[in-house]
Amino acid sequence: MAENKEVSKTEVQDLQKQEHKEERTVAGRYFIPQTDIVENEKSLIVTMDLPGVKKEAVSVKLEKNVLEVDGRIDYTLYEKLNPVYTEYNIGHYARRFTVSNTIDTSNIEAVLEDGVLSLTLLKAPEAKPREIAVK
Repeated sequence: MAENKEVSKTEVQDLQKQEHKEERTVAGRYFIPQTDIVENEKSLIVTMDLPGVKKEAVSVKLEKNVLEVDGRIDYTLYEKLNPVYTEYNIGHYARRFTVSNTIDTSNIEAVLEDGVLSLTLLKAPEAKPREIAVK
């Protein structure tokens, strides 16, 4: 027998917000940027390729432990081109990551240089490895 569960209005609104996050209101194709994530003692470093995206067109947001990166291309720069041969697709970029509680979410740095976005996510002090003195 199926179990009936009462769902609160806020739970329904949260679910609807998650569903609508998938909707894109900007015309154009979206690609998942190639990304590397490396970890050291103090931080996680995320690098992602955003070729053709200008600094003003990059958005990095953190909401409810979800880090969202959005990069938009100015299509007008490509409209008058008449390519003979292409392997490189042109479009917007979007990527989301869930951030763990071990990250200091108030201290995230983003730098875009030469089409590569670098995000530095510092670890929270309590998440850093430390030596415990034995008495």
